Amino acid sequence: MEFGYFTLSDNRYPDNPRSPEQFLHEIRDQAVLAEKLGLHSAWIGEHHFNRRGCVSAPLVVLSHVASVTKKIRLAPAVVVLPIHHPIHVAAEWATLDQLSGGRVDFAAGRGYDSHEFTPFNADFQQSAEQFTEGLEFLQKCWTETGPFSFDGKFYQAHDIEVFPRPLQKPFRPYMASFSKFSMELATRFDWNLLLAPFASTILFGSLGNAVNAYREICEQKKAPVRKVKSSYFIHIGGGHADMQEAKARMVNYISMAGLRKKMSQGGSGPLPPTMEYFKKIGEKLNDPSGDQFDDNSILFGSPQQIIDTLKRVENVGIDEVILYFNFGNKPDAFVREQMHQFMQDIAPAFQKQPVAAE
Repeated sequence: MEFGYFTLSDNRYPDNPRSPEQFLHEIRDQAVLAEKLGLHSAWIGEHHFNRRGCVSAPLVVLSHVASVTKKIRLAPAVVVLPIHHPIHVAAEWATLDQLSGGRVDFAAGRGYDSHEFTPFNADFQQSAEQFTEGLEFLQKCWTETGPFSFDGKFYQAHDIEVFPRPLQKPFRPYMASFSKFSMELATRFDWNLLLAPFASTILFGSLGNAVNAYREICEQKKAPVRKVKSSYFIHIGGGHADMQEAKARMVNYISMAGLRKKMSQGGSGPLPPTMEYFKKIGEKLNDPSGDQFDDNSILFGSPQQIIDTLKRVENVGIDEVILYFNFGNKPDAFVREQMHQFMQDIAPAFQKQPVAAE
């Protein structure tokens, strides 16, 4: 199992002295450090208006990271497709794939916060239909080898070719998934899957159940099972004070990011009918307390405790875990210390052992 660096850039806390611009630079530097430490990938989320995160242009950040690194995979976590035009998305991320030597792990999601839709004139209530159509258009931009046309409800184009095309062949992105709806889309378009364990546990009963639900869909559709990655909050420290700090930061993150309201009400408006399942997450997050967070949402404890949890994650079929080190207003120096400790004390337990010569 591989490991990556992951951030949603949450920075919206009362009396927080760190500016969004300062955090942007810290994230860039942490992603560069991730390669030096041997992490496999860097996943940077897209959020607008400092609602849940302060990085609104992960493509630009990852382009800078690409210019000063050589190996690390470059991934948005994730592009909120309905607020972008598929042609722009296709051209921009294919450009980064070409210039980075084929290091892009593109990922897209539907989004769930209407407040992030309205300023872009995107219809939150029709986001499912627009997202599905956008995926189809995006796929054509990357795969058609000659001029093509597209005539949809939301997007139309006549006799176009989109250049550059991705360097990787095949270019197989990741579908961010909380539900069977997005799992079915991943299967339909032959994409990989990206899961969040906390949501998976609420909606499916466990991360393993979510993986099994995806595999069942693949079997029903007679489609191949692709890679499945999962995000995880992480806080290393075996003492009681460490655990209390980890849980306090989780409560702070959930509360200050406004996730409960967003999940249950769609941000500043009602949820579309196809997103009713988000109410279950919102109800779970109502008045969050530290007791709600266990190893179904956050990796915390001693290195050995985290290894034991990750071994269980590996056994359900997750091929990479992307680690959210810098959540809950953690200082940059502490985040870097945790990254070093993870790669020194935890990651070696998952390295492939060399085959002994006969």
